[in-house]
Amino acid sequence: MSLILSWACRAGLAVTLGSLAACSSLQSTEDNFLGVITPYRVEVVQGNVVTREMAAAIRPGMSRTQVRDILGSPLLTDIFHADRWDYLFTIRRQGAQPQRRRVTAWFDGEQLTRLEADDLPSEKEFVDSIDTFKRSRKVPQLALTEEQLKALPAPAPRPAEETPPPAPLRSYPPLEPSGG
Repeated sequence: MSLILSWACRAGLAVTLGSLAACSSLQSTEDNFLGVITPYRVEVVQGNVVTREMAAAIRPGMSRTQVRDILGSPLLTDIFHADRWDYLFTIRRQGAQPQRRRVTAWFDGEQLTRLEADDLPSEKEFVDSIDTFKRSRKVPQLALTEEQLKALPAPAPRPAEETPPPAPLRSYPPLEPSGG
């Protein structure tokens, strides 16, 4: 009897291990289950996005308030390094490469002395780098060509504006009694 149970336990263990091995081989390297189901991953964004255009607007001699207005509040300020603001930015988005950038603003009192930054992308480059849909987008045309302007119908003439009748004259009692 114990020999049969021992053999059944071994067979059950072999089937279980074989099933687990088969399941792991069905998963692809992209963390898809059976190539169809992709688990949700939380998008993690930390810090301020600082683009090339924003950094170009910063000039030495600006006040801390002016720098904050353009770049936003710094992610790191340190009481031991009061002359330094650190802007760190990280993003992990499913389907896009993780990104990390650092911008450091150096101050002398209330005035900016210099701005040190990693290679910053333009706004368009940043948006393209996090766009996970990668479909072609048709950009709408915002201005008419000369031919399209000529094809437009002429505007209808405006009717002559009538002058409104004058407001009736009203007599109101004085706000304060007249002293006499």
